[in-house]
Amino acid sequence: MAALANRLRDHFDWPLFVAAAGIALIGVTNLYSATSAVGPARADIYIQQIYWLTLGAGVAVLVVAIDYRHLERHGWVIYGANLALLALVFLLGRSIRGSQRWIPIGSFSLQPSELMKIALIIALAKYLHNDPKTDGRTLKDLVIPGLILAAPMSLILQQPDLGTAMIMAAIFATIMFLTNLKLRSLVTLVAVFVISAPLTWTYLLKDYQRQRFLSFFNPREDLLDSGWHAHQSIVAIGSGGLWGKGFMQGTQNQHRFLPDQHTDFPFPVLAEEHGLAGVLLLLGLYLFIVLWGLKVASQAKDRFGAVIAVGVSAMVFWHAMINIGMVMGMLPVVGVTLPLFSYGGSSVLAVMIGVGLLMNVSMRRFHF
Repeated sequence: MAALANRLRDHFDWPLFVAAAGIALIGVTNLYSATSAVGPARADIYIQQIYWLTLGAGVAVLVVAIDYRHLERHGWVIYGANLALLALVFLLGRSIRGSQRWIPIGSFSLQPSELMKIALIIALAKYLHNDPKTDGRTLKDLVIPGLILAAPMSLILQQPDLGTAMIMAAIFATIMFLTNLKLRSLVTLVAVFVISAPLTWTYLLKDYQRQRFLSFFNPREDLLDSGWHAHQSIVAIGSGGLWGKGFMQGTQNQHRFLPDQHTDFPFPVLAEEHGLAGVLLLLGLYLFIVLWGLKVASQAKDRFGAVIAVGVSAMVFWHAMINIGMVMGMLPVVGVTLPLFSYGGSSVLAVMIGVGLLMNVSMRRFHF
């Protein structure tokens, strides 16, 4: 055991650790400023975030300590357990703002859909690890992986949680594309998505979700209601300039024009206070984690580890891209958090587990 611990220490992935810790540190500082003007009810949110990050770090250490190849043997159990948690949401869940996504556990509310992203990555990695096919995958080869995605995604859409469903679909598409999906199959999938869009609009989306999409295409139509979030966010980002207005000096935030500035909209707080310089620093850290994860995937000892690394990298990439895209008015507002930056216990735990898995695969490239 001591020898194993020494080898783990010697091969510790410091670049990945520093990048993730940097995002978390900037995020906590940003949360302190974001909640400084909202009154005592939320003044201690940054303290709660530190607790979640500490807990997440502890869980990540456990994930790193257990050889990721053990997860391959229990992949279906992990997937099934998380699927059961998703189903329990409809029996035990608590409804907030019309969405039933959380299971109350004492003073904490668990959001199973966040953990389901990790379970989906592990399940897809297990399936692809055992798949003997080496040439390009056709649509027929996507039936079973598609069912692995469809089961949790259908439950998540019923909560309803369009943002998380989109993230899971994006993770699935990225894994399939980077594991040798034929171009013809990819084009066909895109065509099916486009053709099915009217059905999704009519039968799957709720009224408020449709209104958010309409506000995206015509943001000035309803600035005082559905268009308020995106409009105020764009104003905050644009007013930051090159160097920003200074820490806790952002007028959009301090005068409480920005909504949900600690969950879905912390990025505009950073942009207004620290300008383009702060934005580039944060984006650089996210880009480093994604590219580093793809490097880890290319050097992994087996297909299971490679798919794990691709999946975690995709999760971080799509979360960051969709969140930043929606707060900049480039995408509809769908309620997606910014990894390790937005407040949220379940989100922090899921991302920290993902970072732990990525570090696990990275460190076990070496022989021990």
